[in-house]
Amino acid sequence: MIFWQRRHHPFAVRMLCAVGILSVSGASDETGDSRCTSSEITNCRDCIYQGPECGWCFAEDFLPGTAIHQRCDLTSNLIQKGCKSQFIESPQVKKVVNSDAGGTQVTPKEILLHLRPGSEASFILEVHQLEKNPIDLYYLVDVSVSMQENLAELKSVGLKLSQRMEEFTEDIQMGFGSFVDKPVSPYISVYPPKLINPCIDYTSSCSPAHGFIHALSLTKNITDFTRVVQQQHISGNMDTPEGGLDAMLQAAVCQRQIGWRKEAKHLLLVMTDEPSHLALDSKLAGIVIPHDGSCHLKNNTYAGSTKMEYPTIGQLAEKLLENNIYCIFAVGDKWYKWYEDLTPLLPGTVVGKLYKQATNLKELVVDAYKNLISEVEILVEGPTRGFIINITAKCPDGTEYQGLSKCRNVKPNQKVLFNVTVKMNDCPLEEGDIQVLIKPVGFNETTKVKIISTCKCHCRTSEEKEPGRCQDENTEKCENCQCNTPDSDLCTCERPTDKLLKNCKAVDTQPVCSSRGTCSCGICLCDQSNLGIIFGKHCEMDNFSCPYNKGILCAGHGQCVLGECKCNTGWEGENCNCTASQESCLTSQGEICSGRGKCICGKCQCDDPRSSGHLCQICPTCDSACETNWQCVQCHLSNEFSDNKTTHCNTTCSPLVHYVSHHSASRGESKTSAYCLYPTEGNCHYKFQMEAQFGIRQLHIYKHPECLSEQRYFPTFIVVFLVTLLFGLIFVVTLRCIIIRESNLKNNSPAVVHI
Repeated sequence: MIFWQRRHHPFAVRMLCAVGILSVSGASDETGDSRCTSSEITNCRDCIYQGPECGWCFAEDFLPGTAIHQRCDLTSNLIQKGCKSQFIESPQVKKVVNSDAGGTQVTPKEILLHLRPGSEASFILEVHQLEKNPIDLYYLVDVSVSMQENLAELKSVGLKLSQRMEEFTEDIQMGFGSFVDKPVSPYISVYPPKLINPCIDYTSSCSPAHGFIHALSLTKNITDFTRVVQQQHISGNMDTPEGGLDAMLQAAVCQRQIGWRKEAKHLLLVMTDEPSHLALDSKLAGIVIPHDGSCHLKNNTYAGSTKMEYPTIGQLAEKLLENNIYCIFAVGDKWYKWYEDLTPLLPGTVVGKLYKQATNLKELVVDAYKNLISEVEILVEGPTRGFIINITAKCPDGTEYQGLSKCRNVKPNQKVLFNVTVKMNDCPLEEGDIQVLIKPVGFNETTKVKIISTCKCHCRTSEEKEPGRCQDENTEKCENCQCNTPDSDLCTCERPTDKLLKNCKAVDTQPVCSSRGTCSCGICLCDQSNLGIIFGKHCEMDNFSCPYNKGILCAGHGQCVLGECKCNTGWEGENCNCTASQESCLTSQGEICSGRGKCICGKCQCDDPRSSGHLCQICPTCDSACETNWQCVQCHLSNEFSDNKTTHCNTTCSPLVHYVSHHSASRGESKTSAYCLYPTEGNCHYKFQMEAQFGIRQLHIYKHPECLSEQRYFPTFIVVFLVTLLFGLIFVVTLRCIIIRESNLKNNSPAVVHI
């Protein structure tokens, strides 16, 4: 491999224009100085992890007697402090383009990046859409009974379609394969005569059901194609979905049998009028072995149909992309939406409506191919953990799309540029170099990006055989050995003391190193796991055993500690996916969920089944706030002159009542909240309203200003007493008069009544 190194070479200048030489981000920023001089740094590895601007002085005699973290600083500062440049460990960020490995459609083909934590590098990827490409078109046709009319039309379409495709190519090959479904119950009838002829009930002859049959390899001979299609017979199965995904994967991975050419555009035309079975459906037939993604054609028939599950959508997408296959779904109107929802999950896939008897098949394929080649999209393959890859599309019309890796309406012979930035956040889990492939969808060329990550320090000059000071040299004494803590993985203690074992426990009742590590000289050396990383002072944390949310451990808002998510501040829930904030549940009056529900995960869950709305605010049959709080207001007003009124009413009313205010509305009433009126004697009335402050519902009662004059009104119970007394006296006097009158009439003598 030869990489361009020289400056000012004419060829190099051309490469700069065509490819764009890589740009690197490794300069210090405003906080770089403070990061490099952190007091928590104890060794060279910690230093280079702080950022690409930090360096470590490993000279033995550098600043004797000072703290160890003084060895880490900006390179320029270390030189000023007296450290010679050859004693500074500061891995450089580099990139090299292989100018000799050019391609006809994708440039450059190979890139080498040297990165360290916190650094990034950018380069320009160029994709050239050729005017005319060789085309391999493979027909994959559903031959169930419902496709009989479409199959009849297909027998005459081969020549016509090849003539229409001359607009895009002078070199086209066509092949043919058919599918129905897995030939097992419950997908087909296992009644012996129906295994031979599924259409026996209709007094017609059908071929046995099959998962996939490869009938014709890709060929330029249209006569052979027409002959094979005419030999096809309808088959049948029991249920509506078909085994299309099974057949698609075999057509994609059986490269040799199908005859896909490396230099051609690969088109897989799937014709069907029904949806397809998905991965877990095969368990209905007792098939539980996951698909291995390999070719299993035996005598041109799919031999794994009854042994392996249907492939997953992700597995099929991976194989289509890996084998540079564009997929065109030609489907009936009934299930068009089902396939339309499927296409975003399968890169390089389009769907078209197939008319009755496939009368529009030629136009459908031509339009779909135009659509496919007018889009240029790139995808990233390979281990990217620890790296962030950002892509900006620069389309031929001059527009740029930040964070988008696709350009549309690209015409033949136009070039699409992609600005690719690779940033290294953390060192990868795997040892050695990382290779990432950047692949344009449907193209047979890729760009290989080799990333050499610098995560370790060597701390030596070219003249020195022994390393310098990479780490602190603090020591811990064991009973039978002396251990250097930085290299404690190289030291073991035959009989560690109880004190050292205690250092390996979070609390005395817990096991040593959480039963997931070894205690060496009072330090836990965590076990390695194929599931992920075990870490922490006591091996109590990991990155795999806690609940996930959308594929992210603890939703990215907490740490996994002993199988449980310890959420960061502001988050809650089993997997830390719920915000603890209740702001989204507050009404304009400050009530949580309109007082009819609870705020869970930032959303209202209504307690009252009659209420609805995102704030439980809709409740036509619920009592109004006035009616709900009427008795509570009456209690406070009737006990107005009682010393224990607040205590009494707060126990008889809702416990949410907080206090009563007897100030004028102009001073105490909220101008934004609605209020209710409570009439009293005379010209007075009261206003009251509910508010929420700091999560506590409060009942405010305001007297009308007219009620606050110095005029004193008799309390209500005094007025009632006086009126009752007056009516009683009148009744007694009247009754006595009647008695005296009756007595006088009997005695026939006048009587004088005294009052």
